[in-house]
Amino acid sequence: MQVKKVLTYLAVAFVVFYLFTKPAEAASAVNGVFDGIVTGADRLALFVTRVLN
Repeated sequence: MQVKKVLTYLAVAFVVFYLFTKPAEAASAVNGVFDGIVTGADRLALFVTRVLN
């Protein structure tokens, strides 16, 4: 359990460090993730629409 807590703190520290040292790249990464989520949701909606019709 202790290892999980330490790894979580290290991951959060890395994200904060990355956000402060390279904000443009971090914003680009976040935009990429959201674009992927939106694309996946659109494709799922299209699939469900075609299955129901």
